[in-house]
Amino acid sequence: MSCGSCMGGDKDESDNKFQQGSENDLSNGPAQNRGCTDIFCLPIFAAAQVVFIIVTVAGFADGNQDKLYKPRDYQGGYCGIATNWNNGTNLKDQPKMTYTMNVRSFVDVVMKQTICSSQASDVMMQLLPSQAAKDEYLCDCCRSPCTKCDGAYDFGGDLASASAITDTITKRMAELTDPAKAQELFSPGGANGQTFSTDKFWSEVTKYFNTVCLPECQPALGDSGSRSYTYVPPQDSVFYKHWEAVLDATSGNSDVVALKDVLTSAFTFSALPTTVCPYHPSLCVPLPGIDVKETTAGSDYCTFAIAADVIGALGDVAAKAFESLGFEAFAGTASDSFGDWLGDFQASIDTFIIVAVLSFVFGIVFLVLLRFFIAACVWLAVFATVLLFALLGFFLFVKSNQCSGSGILDTGHQVSVAIIVAGKTAVSDAISGQSVSEAMTGDGVDYRGRQEHTRLGKKCLVWETQDRAAMYRAANYTVLSPANTTKNSCRNPYNASDANKAKTIWCITSDPDVMWEECLPIGVIQPECLHG
Repeated sequence: MSCGSCMGGDKDESDNKFQQGSENDLSNGPAQNRGCTDIFCLPIFAAAQVVFIIVTVAGFADGNQDKLYKPRDYQGGYCGIATNWNNGTNLKDQPKMTYTMNVRSFVDVVMKQTICSSQASDVMMQLLPSQAAKDEYLCDCCRSPCTKCDGAYDFGGDLASASAITDTITKRMAELTDPAKAQELFSPGGANGQTFSTDKFWSEVTKYFNTVCLPECQPALGDSGSRSYTYVPPQDSVFYKHWEAVLDATSGNSDVVALKDVLTSAFTFSALPTTVCPYHPSLCVPLPGIDVKETTAGSDYCTFAIAADVIGALGDVAAKAFESLGFEAFAGTASDSFGDWLGDFQASIDTFIIVAVLSFVFGIVFLVLLRFFIAACVWLAVFATVLLFALLGFFLFVKSNQCSGSGILDTGHQVSVAIIVAGKTAVSDAISGQSVSEAMTGDGVDYRGRQEHTRLGKKCLVWETQDRAAMYRAANYTVLSPANTTKNSCRNPYNASDANKAKTIWCITSDPDVMWEECLPIGVIQPECLHG
């Protein structure tokens, strides 16, 4: 039986072989009835070659082959080319693709801190002609709870007086407009703090610069033909009309005049002349503290370097690190040679010997102690592994709850606060034997729970005694009456006639830089994401 099976298997295998004259004969290829198709393909191929030659000749005759390798500016224009598409700018004398400051991105935070400050709010209440316009301003700046805001803006501190605006904004803007203060712009101790002094700025560097074509990578600003540019928010910004309202003001009130002076003087930049930078002045503002150089000698492409005065303030190592984060490989900053390394080793040979001996001694001691504490080490490793899995699980849980536009740290903070408050409340209810419903529908106008912390853990102030928004009292909003609230619990107070209404419960916070912020009912760990 066994032998027969073997023989039968050999026969089947023999029948399946590709042999000449058999059913599996492939001497003439897999298709038996083949014919020559070259006679049809060759004319088609020849025609394709002719068309290719015609198109190539036409391209050289009517086009510009330099466009195949020339760099391009932000709007697609070719550097060093006179005729650009769609009647674009003549860039024949601007062969270098380089970078200028994107003023809108750089001043965005400072602009909002200015126009949305407490002092500016007082001025706007004088200038705006109607209550509807005032409500719109308060909502645009998130100074009043409304559906577009999650809480009050935090731009690095509120400005409550004319002198505060003049002093703070002038200093912050001087670092962007005055080359003598460039070293302060990239220093954490400067007026702009860590806005431009961390790797976050360099990792998002493309949004802070315009790609333009200039005669050289970094033309001198000079005096001849230089232009000035006074920043105004773009017309598609909600702050444009409020900014214009201040600029158009004719009031002689000292607060109005002081704010208007800041908008017209502090936000004025020097721009390159038209002969050098043939764009709108807003696109021709160089950034102090940044040098731009050719990527390689003779190249039409430029890249960044930290200016000498900034290196003097930050130190060569920090400056090179900043430079490499945005534009060059990390290896490009390693300029030490083998000779430098060998010299450093020789200079520190005694330290090397001491470290080697101490490492050997500590290694022996560790092995001896390990003999006695091996059990503890094993359990510690097990505990560390379990803890690592728990932390990774928490991270994935937080990540799954992250809403569009929210950072992972803010989401983690929010989840942690929700869990801690829910646990604390559960323990308190278990001890007291009493509980309060945290039920809420819609925008939370019916919420009667006892949440006393915002989404990010800020402590709520007592409604009746807080003086940051005095209009929110029980006399004006029934939802704040003693029967409906417990001192500082989150609520959503509004009347039907109010123009601005928050989209959920909130409270006045104890944080001096954030007047109000939204809350979550106790026990809600995963709130609904409004924008995905």
